Amino acid sequence: QVQLAESGGERVQAGGSLRLSCAVSGRTFSSYSMGWFRQPPGKEREFVAAIGPIGGSTFYSRTVRGRFTISRDNAKSTVYLQMNDLKPEDTAVYYCAGRLVPIPAVSTEGYNFWGQGTQVTVSS
Repeated sequence: QVQLAESGGERVQAGGSLRLSCAVSGRTFSSYSMGWFRQPPGKEREFVAAIGPIGGSTFYSRTVRGRFTISRDNAKSTVYLQMNDLKPEDTAVYYCAGRLVPIPAVSTEGYNFWGQGTQVTVSS
């Protein structure tokens, strides 16, 4: 059973930075595509960023491109989300997700495994 555990969420002021981590159990992490999604209060879960199995392919939503960076360390079975220049509208529960198909996806339906989420709150 694959398990994902996010960490790094906290309250931060607008303009600040955070790095989220997602540790993944399982022996084949290097074959998974990984994604980050978020769910703002009262809204649906939305795509944030995704990365291919070896990190060569990355994708971002229009709202975070240029501010957020997704990366992975396959030796540590961990995927990261570096978030800079945070805005109040980035406030959400952030989830990481794993996909057995080695091609990143932007839809929640494309992912097989999900973490429990970590809260990010950006105050103005």
